[in-house]
Amino acid sequence: MKKILVIEDEKDLSDLLAFNLEKEGFRALCALTGPEGLAVAQEELPDLILLDLMLPGMMGTEICTALRRTSKTAAIPVLMLTARGEEIDRVVGFEVGADDYIVKPFSMRELLLRIRAILRRSSQEPETAATLQVGPLAIDTERHQVQVDGEPVELTTTEFKLLFYLSERMGRVQSRELLLQQVWGYNYVGDTRTVDTHVTRLRNKLGAAGEMIKTVRGFGYKLED
Repeated sequence: MKKILVIEDEKDLSDLLAFNLEKEGFRALCALTGPEGLAVAQEELPDLILLDLMLPGMMGTEICTALRRTSKTAAIPVLMLTARGEEIDRVVGFEVGADDYIVKPFSMRELLLRIRAILRRSSQEPETAATLQVGPLAIDTERHQVQVDGEPVELTTTEFKLLFYLSERMGRVQSRELLLQQVWGYNYVGDTRTVDTHVTRLRNKLGAAGEMIKTVRGFGYKLED
């Protein structure tokens, strides 16, 4: 049974989310404050976290940053929940490591579809050799780990999927729309700037090797050695 941690300070919404998650066969864990949520995440290691942006005691962005800095929690998928829909909030959420973003009020059906899509792509094992070497990049497809010149790089599940998808199609341009469809696993309810934000963050994490991800202006991206 997949564990999903709900970090949400609105008690009624938290209870509603837990009820619907358990009805769908998940085990729901709940926390009403930021510090409590981070502590539960570190202890329980859930399969996915529903994380509110505005929380008492600790912002959702701070929690996400803390999760990504610790190896045992770095790969836990995070779906951010917020009542604020401005572009800057979406960008900040992605920059600190969120895998997806949904604005309140949202339908429970859409939320569950997104949860299942994230869990599906985080559990899929690439069908290829155990380690894929691309220039200075070593992509371990069994452990979902990446090294640059022998040094480990911490990536989120979505970042890993994005890099792996591009590396499998070395030198071939992939449109933003196709990347959304293939990496995110569904027709994303939003715009293609989601891809741009993730690519920027991925490049930064890869350091000099990030220059291998080339922008094809007005279309998409490709990986070149």
